[in-house]
Amino acid sequence: MSEPSIYEATEKLAAEQAADYRIQQEGWAGRLVLFLRAVAVLSLAKGLYHWAAICGFVQGAGGSFEAQSSSWQIATVFFANIDLIAAVGLWISAPWGVIIWLASTVTMIIVGLFFPQIYGFQPAIVGGGILLVAAYVYIAIQAMREQPQ
Repeated sequence: MSEPSIYEATEKLAAEQAADYRIQQEGWAGRLVLFLRAVAVLSLAKGLYHWAAICGFVQGAGGSFEAQSSSWQIATVFFANIDLIAAVGLWISAPWGVIIWLASTVTMIIVGLFFPQIYGFQPAIVGGGILLVAAYVYIAIQAMREQPQ
């Protein structure tokens, strides 16, 4: 009897893992992954927008990055970093990605509601953040309910 080659052993394992992956992508779990990927793209765009503001490609209401208040600069650097990190975590559907995205989104909502002097009051940003968080909670609960006990 000959032992299977490494190629044969890994091929069988890869086929089994691919089958497991397809099973997990059905129903609400699949919708959750699609939702997280869509939010990852939004987070990526938001992070790149903040980096464009830092680098001077996009100017805020008060002019260039250096001309802005220190609170605007701090918030912009914070969101430039956290949004890109969240985008990566969301894309790979990692639990830490969701946590970082939630922290970023809740922080943006708080900044928009309680500190309008930083970016100004933007009801679309605040409402959009609340809507995305509510949609995530709903889809995650539905995905959890369909999991076997």
